[in-house]
Amino acid sequence: MALASRLRRVFTVPSTLSSQFASIRLNSTLTSPKLFISGLSRETTDEQFKEAFNPFGQIVDAKIVRDRATGRSKGFGFVTYTSIEEAEKAREEMNAKFLHGWVIFVDPAKPREFKPTSRSESGPSETGFRTNKTVGWCGSILSWIPHEISLYEILFMVINGNDTNMATEQ
Repeated sequence: MALASRLRRVFTVPSTLSSQFASIRLNSTLTSPKLFISGLSRETTDEQFKEAFNPFGQIVDAKIVRDRATGRSKGFGFVTYTSIEEAEKAREEMNAKFLHGWVIFVDPAKPREFKPTSRSESGPSETGFRTNKTVGWCGSILSWIPHEISLYEILFMVINGNDTNMATEQ
């Protein structure tokens, strides 16, 4: 019995603590009717998402952000209402609540920051190579090496500075 009560005390969060946590997230004021919702289940669809936020006002747009390659949910989304008052009501009612088995958090959406493209993304650098984020380094150095040349011959050419095709000389 004593063990069970101790475990219950450890694993239950006092309601005052959870309400304090929710109130910390509500401290910032809304400046636009767009909300950022995090903690979404990966199984939540756009329709279910819109239905959950529909009772608080007229929704202009409700979208779950998805991975481009797989189409799976990234676990967050955005809801835009017609007025800030509706968005504030939705934020108060839905913050730190369960949606499809997951606790979601509703925060003001921040405007997108402008990110200038880096020099390496715009084209090759002074060495002739460009950075490919998924593969690593790639460039035109291998384009002049025929497939018939062995690794030993490639190393020999690099060490001696010989740029002629040794496979054709044999």
